[in-house]
Amino acid sequence: MKTIVKHPGDLISQEYFDVRYEVLRKPLGAPKGSEQLAKDNDAIHVWAEIEGQIAAVGRAHLLEDDEDGSVVDVNADSACPAFPPLSDEYMEMEDDSGTIIGPNLRPAIQVRAMGTLDEYQGRGLASKVLSVLETESIQLWNANSGWLQARMEAIPFYEANGWCCFGPEYHIPNVGPHVSMWKNFETLKR
Repeated sequence: MKTIVKHPGDLISQEYFDVRYEVLRKPLGAPKGSEQLAKDNDAIHVWAEIEGQIAAVGRAHLLEDDEDGSVVDVNADSACPAFPPLSDEYMEMEDDSGTIIGPNLRPAIQVRAMGTLDEYQGRGLASKVLSVLETESIQLWNANSGWLQARMEAIPFYEANGWCCFGPEYHIPNVGPHVSMWKNFETLKR
C-alpha cells in the first residue's frame, strides 16, 4: 500500500475523483460531477493505492474563523448542518463520552468525502487515510480539532479511530441519516 498526500493547490488526478464518485455519490443516484466539493482546491487530499489503483480516499479543509461546518452541497442537492461548538455563540456541550467540547477548538478542520472501494474494505486503508489527514492538518494548519458528519454505518469506523459523536441524529437530504463527530487533536500534538 502507498499513501499519497496532496496539499491545497496541488493537482488532483481524475482517478481520485472517480473513486469518490463511485463510493459516495453513485450509490445515492447523484450525477457525475457531484463528487466535486466546494473548497477542494483549498483542501488536503489523501488516498491509498494498492498496485497503482486508488482504493481509499479522504479530504480535510480548514474551517475559517467564521465557518461553523454547515455546507450547502449544490452538486448533490444536499446540505449539512453546523457544528454548534464552532458557532459564534459558543455553548458548552458534552460529547457522547461525557467530555466537554471546547473551548479551544480552532484552528479546526472538517473531514469530508471519506470512502473505500468495496473490494478494498476491511484492510485498514481508510484508517490510514484518516490518520494522515489528521497529521497533515496539524502540521499544515496547527489544527486543534477535527469535525465531520458521519453516515450512521460509518460511526463504528470513526469511533475506532478516536472520534466521538455529539448531538442528535439528523437527516441530510439525498444522503440519509447522520450524526456529528469530533476529535480533539491535542493528544496527537504531544
